[in-house]
Amino acid sequence: MSVTAAKGFEAAGVATGLKSTGALDVAMVVNRGPLRSAAAVFTSNRAKANPILWSQQAVRDGVADVVVLNSGGANCFTGSFGFQTTHLTAERAAELLGLAAGDVLVCSTGLIGTGDETFRQRVLSGVELAAAALSTTGGSDASRAIMTTDSHPKEASISRDGWTIGGMAKGAGMLAPGLATMLVVLTTDAVLSASELDRALRASTRVTFDRLDSDGCMSTNDQVTLLASGASGVAPEPAAFAAALAELCQDLALQLQGDAEGASHNIAIEVVGAASEYDAVTVGRSVARNNLFKAAVFGNDPNWGRVLAAIGTTDAQFDPYDVDVSMNGVRVCTAGGPDRPSDEVDLTPRATHVLIDLRSGNHEATILTNDLTHDYVHENSAYSS
Repeated sequence: MSVTAAKGFEAAGVATGLKSTGALDVAMVVNRGPLRSAAAVFTSNRAKANPILWSQQAVRDGVADVVVLNSGGANCFTGSFGFQTTHLTAERAAELLGLAAGDVLVCSTGLIGTGDETFRQRVLSGVELAAAALSTTGGSDASRAIMTTDSHPKEASISRDGWTIGGMAKGAGMLAPGLATMLVVLTTDAVLSASELDRALRASTRVTFDRLDSDGCMSTNDQVTLLASGASGVAPEPAAFAAALAELCQDLALQLQGDAEGASHNIAIEVVGAASEYDAVTVGRSVARNNLFKAAVFGNDPNWGRVLAAIGTTDAQFDPYDVDVSMNGVRVCTAGGPDRPSDEVDLTPRATHVLIDLRSGNHEATILTNDLTHDYVHENSAYSS
């Protein structure tokens, strides 16, 4: 189980025809309490989908009972009709469950710029079907209902000292950070206030989802939501909860990386010896977003020159002529010059590790990315068809 692993939660996933395949396409996750604490982080893209605009306001008071999610349409750049659709979605869920519409969060994923009366009616029908199908074992169906180009659902759970955290995520493209990425719902039966959830969530996403930069493309619909039911009756130490939450988020982030569209390599770019955490993240991200480097990895070419060229574009503090670079355990560059022969590097495994030592301090960070492949280009060239 995923989002229903923690006590006090029910979920469902149903099919309403939003996907041409007839697959599950509307999900619902409900917090039955007794607590109703909630926190969420959202995309920092200025172009925000209607569900994001709604949910940002709804979660401000730190209370949420329900998350409704649909695939098969992003409901973004659909004008006032689209926002009304989101509002009606929340109202319908609230009516069916005897709650307030302002305590219903809404998420959507799919193609941007599309939405009509048929889309609206199918989403609302999905809300009705999902409300009727809610169960403590419905997490698996819910995780499938939010998939778009994902090849499989992403789920995880962790239990500690009488309390549990569960979660589900979707995402296989447009994976670039901005407070959060993709659609993620996290649940816990721990006794925690909204402010405690918010601190733990922001700390966790900062070092997990925010460091997954698969293709450098930031979505308009990114949202990570955390709900607490308090049903376990256990109030964990905030630090212990935050550590477990970060572990769970990292698990989901790695699952998302592993399912990135068309990817043949999962690349971990570890930056050490940085003057600050900011510098480590900035340097790692510059490599993760460098198409020449990503194309080289696709071709199993350990072209470390492209690494140095990428990090040289940043404002991080380091001397580019005093940097070491290793690939899959072989140091191919030292002090800004050649070291071991490149033919000693084996890049054929899917797992690829790049280690960059800036020799400028004691800070470090790891950015997760993927290679740039023919399949990625093909899949995204045909996304609207």
